[in-house]
Amino acid sequence: MRALVLSPYPPYPPRGGGALRIYHLLRALAVHHQVTLLTFAPDVAAQSALQPLADLVRVMTVIGPPARSLFRRAITTLFSPLPDMALRNASAAYRTALAELLAREQFDVVLAESIEMAPYLRQARGCGARLALDEFNAEYVLQRRAALTDLRRAPHPRSLIAGSYSLVQWLKLAAFERRMLRLADRVLVVSTEDAAALQRLAPSARLSIVPNGVDCTHFAPLTPPPPPAAELVFVGTLDYRPNVDAVLWFVREVWPLIRAQHPTLHFRLIGRRPHPALLALHQHQHVIVTGEVADTRPAIAAATAVVIPMRIGGGSRLKLLEALAMAAPVVSTTMGAEGIPGLRHSEHLLLADTPAAFAQAVDRLIKDRAFAHRLGQNGREFVCAGYDWAQIVPRLEMALAG
Repeated sequence: MRALVLSPYPPYPPRGGGALRIYHLLRALAVHHQVTLLTFAPDVAAQSALQPLADLVRVMTVIGPPARSLFRRAITTLFSPLPDMALRNASAAYRTALAELLAREQFDVVLAESIEMAPYLRQARGCGARLALDEFNAEYVLQRRAALTDLRRAPHPRSLIAGSYSLVQWLKLAAFERRMLRLADRVLVVSTEDAAALQRLAPSARLSIVPNGVDCTHFAPLTPPPPPAAELVFVGTLDYRPNVDAVLWFVREVWPLIRAQHPTLHFRLIGRRPHPALLALHQHQHVIVTGEVADTRPAIAAATAVVIPMRIGGGSRLKLLEALAMAAPVVSTTMGAEGIPGLRHSEHLLLADTPAAFAQAVDRLIKDRAFAHRLGQNGREFVCAGYDWAQIVPRLEMALAG
């Protein structure tokens, strides 16, 4: 199979959920198929950093996408029928590169990675290839949840503005996503929940579940284990809105309850591009904003627990799979564990949805380390039995072939 993969950002180094998924899917396809990657890269340094991936697949880059000012985004929010995600990666240079590639070569499948790249499938129509769309989330659901979360808060200008923006994007996204689902010959989704949500939007869409996975060889308990740290850890892209919301809720509502019982405990944030609202938390009430690190495993392995206090989102959490694969004890909201069927409370992780319940779950892991260890071991066994990337590859190949 000759596959052309369209990526909204460099999938190498694989940092952040989307890049990790694209990287592992590329690596899997490259074993038995001819793969060409056409990806945006923000600058020359990012182009150079893609070199290790070029040993696996043919890599072609376009510098971009072009920057969009807040004013421009505001204008399109008011007057364009398209959602922001449909405009985010609009680029004349990318369109030209894609047109030249399709004119010069024949592909069996063109795979757009994320709804942001779906508009380019229109350009590929008629080239003779099957058109596939990889949906990282049911995006309209994510925007609906964001809108409802903001609008339910006590009246505040920022909440009202954010909620109104998400409400507009929700309605635009639903219409746009429906059109893209109908355009694609095959749509990859990461969970049964997303499949159901997208099928409601476009009943005729051909959906295949290709879940997120984890490399259980790389994400494994470290030997020797690092010295334990008296801290909770959150890992994720720190300017991604659902992550920002999760951390702020945790620090404002849950963290004071935990610190009342465990005043020497720290809360560490690890991830790229910390949002100003999160940077403002640094060294406040024992919150440490570490930012991006080369390897998250030592911090996860040393942590008392990994917390995933998500209230907005969709798809499934790569950060959860990685923590479980490392046998780390995890406390998550129900939404944070969404998209991974079979996970059971008190067997693989602890689930809690209110501040008091979340704080009690953390307290239990601190006080009962034997239980925390057992929970971590069960979590690793569960994830590696069903979510190692090697087990997901056949699903991907079947979806793209049919």
